Amino acid sequence: MNSLNRRTFLKYSGAAAVGCAVGLPFACSQKSQANIPWKYAMCNESLQKHSWEKQCEVIGKAGYTGVEIATFTLVENSVSEISQQRRQQMLRAMQDNGIECAGLHWLLSPPPEGLHFTTPDVQVRQKTIDYLDQLVDFCGDLNGEVMVFGSPNQRSTVQGATVEEATQYFADGLAAVADHAQQRGVKILIEPLDKSQTNVVNTLAEAAKVAEMVDHPAIDLMFDFHNTKDETEPFKTLVKKYYEQIQHVHVQEMDGQYLGTGDAVTEYVGTFQLLKDFGYDKWVSLEVFDFSPGGEKIAQESMQVLKQIESKLT
Repeated sequence: MNSLNRRTFLKYSGAAAVGCAVGLPFACSQKSQANIPWKYAMCNESLQKHSWEKQCEVIGKAGYTGVEIATFTLVENSVSEISQQRRQQMLRAMQDNGIECAGLHWLLSPPPEGLHFTTPDVQVRQKTIDYLDQLVDFCGDLNGEVMVFGSPNQRSTVQGATVEEATQYFADGLAAVADHAQQRGVKILIEPLDKSQTNVVNTLAEAAKVAEMVDHPAIDLMFDFHNTKDETEPFKTLVKKYYEQIQHVHVQEMDGQYLGTGDAVTEYVGTFQLLKDFGYDKWVSLEVFDFSPGGEKIAQESMQVLKQIESKLT
């Protein structure tokens, strides 16, 4: 017990859970959870030309039970535009279509303009932290569970800062909002992104280091198949190594296209099997980067592939 830090202790409080944390990393996960239904969500950017209500309808009809929101698709200037009344309407639209809010992603993509989380400019950094706090409330108001922190352009080094300095700013900013996130029932998840997107946090090991620097149960990791270009280990090895910290999964073809345009149906089976064996009961969320086929096609054909993958599991 003495070897556990504050974050780990809070996360695994309770005698059984602590036992798993210190000696049997997957013992508590593997139990009788093999039949837990998969929780599939879809990110909403490919549907942003539609009203929120229509987005929910498309996602629900395709068979997903969750939606993951890129807030910039809903606002002109800031999330503060979305009133409490509108947030209640958004909740009702999700409920009417049998889905719920998995959480948020693309947290700092404009609008608003001018945000940066790792700049040496203290005022800009504080403005960005304040906006992240607003996003925590938005996520909490929609009953969302996670906020995926990718936002490569808003975390890369600027103004002569070193990677080490930017990483410290990253950790400091997360620490500043961690208590608020915990109060709202939200986890902020650090998303590793490859070097073609950012030079700050490119691997799960680096993400885990930032989470350790923050040392708070509201700050953790997520896994994205597409963003593993700088990793040196296979998917399964990464998921096994960081499983206890992985609170969310993003899925798409390795080139960022929707599922079914590549080899995901065979390449990802082993990792999905591992997640199933460990009793993974969190969201698997579809995030694609080419919207040209249209959101309806992306939703329907990707769900077919998810079901194909699921059918191959034992």
